[in-house]
Amino acid sequence: MDVPKKVVLLAAAIVSFSTIRYAPQLAISVSLFWNTIWIFLSLISAQLIWTVIVYPLCLSPLRHLPSPPGSNFALGHFVRIFKDPTGEPQRDWIDTVPNDGLLYYRFLFNEPRVLVTTPKALAEVLVQRSYDFIKPRRLRDGLGRLLGVGILLAEGDEHKRQRRALMPAFSFRHVKDLYPLFWSKSLEMTAKIRESIKADPSPSSVIEIRAWASRATLDIIGVAGMGQDFGAIDNPENELYQTYNTIFGASRGAQFLQLIANFLPTWLLRALPIKRNEEMSNAIKTIKKVAADLVRNKRAKLEKDDRTDLDILSVALESGGFTDEELVNQLMTFLAAGHETTASAMTWAVYLLCKHPEAQARLRKELRTSLTALTDPDAKISSSEIDHLPYLNAVLNETMRVFPPVPLTLRETAHDTTIQGQFVPKETTVIICPWAINTSKALWGDDAREFNPDRWMGQGRANTGGADSNYAVTTFLHGPRSCIGKDFAKAEFACLMAALVGQFEFEFEDPDWKLEIQGGITARPKGGLNIKVKPVEGF
Repeated sequence: MDVPKKVVLLAAAIVSFSTIRYAPQLAISVSLFWNTIWIFLSLISAQLIWTVIVYPLCLSPLRHLPSPPGSNFALGHFVRIFKDPTGEPQRDWIDTVPNDGLLYYRFLFNEPRVLVTTPKALAEVLVQRSYDFIKPRRLRDGLGRLLGVGILLAEGDEHKRQRRALMPAFSFRHVKDLYPLFWSKSLEMTAKIRESIKADPSPSSVIEIRAWASRATLDIIGVAGMGQDFGAIDNPENELYQTYNTIFGASRGAQFLQLIANFLPTWLLRALPIKRNEEMSNAIKTIKKVAADLVRNKRAKLEKDDRTDLDILSVALESGGFTDEELVNQLMTFLAAGHETTASAMTWAVYLLCKHPEAQARLRKELRTSLTALTDPDAKISSSEIDHLPYLNAVLNETMRVFPPVPLTLRETAHDTTIQGQFVPKETTVIICPWAINTSKALWGDDAREFNPDRWMGQGRANTGGADSNYAVTTFLHGPRSCIGKDFAKAEFACLMAALVGQFEFEFEDPDWKLEIQGGITARPKGGLNIKVKPVEGF
């Protein structure tokens, strides 16, 4: 473990003072200041050699674990990790490096990483001892700025308290009652897409689907989560939508900050005079203001008429377990995580249905045959109608298996521990990689990376895809730290796709377009996904 720099500096000052006073012949310089600096630099150099070379390569208890080829003696496997989209190296390694549940690879300067690869190992980390594996501090500091320190980043007893207080907003019955809201917003999105097509002077009828998905999911989390319609579907210049567009948009500045965040203290990182820092600062101010206004208005409303709502904010307020500042943090968490992940999932579903037009046609036939609300504007939607569309749910499950919106998540050992009997030192980064687990050939067979919704069809396969273990899909993780909004996200995803596929035929704008993946917190097609859309006759 690294010795803090201030401790090293203090030790250097003490040694420098003692040397000059009691053994001046051994001093590097007669100046206390320069003698201290030289000793400090020597100690730091020795520490770096120990941390980067000696310990990881010669002494680490993890060094005997199976490890991927192609590492550098100082940079580890970082070159490929930095070059490839998030999760892609791990997706290859899990299939090509024989292992018994753990793979060891090295990040920049040989920082250790342990990749969990089998259901038994996943069960240990995610379920049996989930609170022994915490979010790394650097991740909490970085994401906490954007997401607030809400349920996603809370740990231990605090996480248990927050989850218990918020669960009523995500109960089975409550989510079922939200289907009409999800459907109305889905129809609002498709109506606006139709308007945009008619207003387009060119005959191409091309839209960028991820932008539409993001606007729709932002509105849905606003209404269902906070009791506030942000109006992003109606107005693409909406301030909140544009703010999140800035945050999640890829840029060199974002990549640079993400890289150096591994080495600089948070306060120094945020003080760097680069454009990305200014963008993030302004964006976070906007989000915090929106969240604070929502909390204030909702509290005033509840106090005025004593009305009980079941949106996330109302449930959190009435629990009495959160201060206003904590409520702002919760809203920041659900605003970002609650719309960005589902928008990514929808983008991947459209990509796959463009790539597999036969699956798109089959799904549209099911929808237009069985979903009355598609052909009768006055018909009311119900959860049972959506939930009992087998091919729709097969397509959605297969999409989230092949392209999980969050490709990789990190944990850190809170103390010395073991995984599958292997000793893992304190503060070791443990990787859970849905991008790799969900397409592991050991769990899914030789066609693991192929899009095949039929694997979810048939007796006993609707919830398993035919896999032997429920840990074969880690899109929403498992256990006490699993995604609290899983059922919410799946329901809105189903409604959005049912409305879109039921009303439009679509294909790639460019038939020769090749997918490049933009990694990050969420994965998406690089540069967006432009599709030609054609309204279905009779709607």
